[in-house]
Amino acid sequence: MASGSLKNSGSWTPKQNKLFEKALALYDKDTPDRWQNVAKAVGGKSAEEVKRHYEILLEDLRDIELGHVPIPNYKSNGSKSFGDQEQRAAEVSKAAVMVQDLA
Repeated sequence: MASGSLKNSGSWTPKQNKLFEKALALYDKDTPDRWQNVAKAVGGKSAEEVKRHYEILLEDLRDIELGHVPIPNYKSNGSKSFGDQEQRAAEVSKAAVMVQDLA
């Protein structure tokens, strides 16, 4: 993620990350055997690995919210511009709330 720490939690392909995101939405905090289900959905990862990946994601989001990680100034590819820094910060904050709601 922003701090690069997710890369240090083992090798995760973009496909595994996308499957991880989808599995988090499917298996919420009240799901029995949540991490086993997420690991099965991701493939090639243990329940402990996906749980740690999630914990690191939360740490990264907290760092972003606390302002410890600067928000990148992405350039528009012509389709949509995020505009100013405040709007980008609001988008990051919304994402953080969504992930924490899944916790």
